[in-house]
Amino acid sequence: MGQPKSGARSNGALFALGAFGIFATHDVVIKYLGGLYSPIQIVFFSVLLSFPLATLMLMRDPSSGHLRPVHPWWVALRTGAAVVTGVSAFYAFSVLPLAQTYAVLFASPLLITVLSIPILGEKVRLRRWLAVIAGLTGVMIVLRPGSADISLGHLAALVAAVGSAFASIIVRRIGQEERSVVLLIYPMVANFVVMATLLPLVYVPMPVEHLGLIGLVSIFGFTAGILLIAAYKNGEAAVVAPMQYSQIIWATAFGYVFFQETPDPATVAGAALIILSGLYILFRESNSTASENTPVLRTRSRHETSTTFRISPYVRRYWKNK
Repeated sequence: MGQPKSGARSNGALFALGAFGIFATHDVVIKYLGGLYSPIQIVFFSVLLSFPLATLMLMRDPSSGHLRPVHPWWVALRTGAAVVTGVSAFYAFSVLPLAQTYAVLFASPLLITVLSIPILGEKVRLRRWLAVIAGLTGVMIVLRPGSADISLGHLAALVAAVGSAFASIIVRRIGQEERSVVLLIYPMVANFVVMATLLPLVYVPMPVEHLGLIGLVSIFGFTAGILLIAAYKNGEAAVVAPMQYSQIIWATAFGYVFFQETPDPATVAGAALIILSGLYILFRESNSTASENTPVLRTRSRHETSTTFRISPYVRRYWKNK
């Protein structure tokens, strides 16, 4: 298939901007609910209410086969990473300012670059190493170790960034051989079982309107996922992937309007450094001579929580056809 025309590229960018705007709205609801309930309870009901939507996507899976993984150990590792990432990300959103949480989560592409060396055999040259170092320096600026207390929320955001990168890079390694349904259903079931086991320890009765908000979270995730698939279908990954950073704009606006949050200078400076380094890695990988596996471009869509259906298998399907 040839290169998308300029109009298609614009459509891809617009679809992506809409998707990440909805994802940011999704996180606002998570933050609100996180002030009332444990992230374990929120993740449990998010997964529970996502099963019907996930089923709709599975019905459209054209591949045939069984649910036994081709690579059981890799699937198990990715499943574990996804479970940890989901509860960590939800907790970070509930206790940290939105912009600060996003700034730390945006370190995930940098970590994907590092993990691509042992897992994919990717060769990372000096320029990308410098970008990684610059981005991780940005994370340190946001966290300010020594000058400010690093809370459990900050640690949770870091864990979520690492877990998301690990889960994404494993998908890059095995995704061509594993069915999309396997990559979807195992993390969702694991999240459901683990959170159900822990739920009696933290459960607080929820009024129906709060259950409705969790249902809205599932709908937001589903809708944004569909828009993101459309974005990759209509635009080049090098155009679509950077749109994820628009979430920091939404986060700043939503944080100010709904939670009276104003990013401090350190968060702004650190986030800028993280985003610039991430953009540099994305654009370097868009040059076919700079990266053999393009691990960031081919895995980046949204930090992994496994509370809704996964986007990456469908993104890869369109990538293969480009």
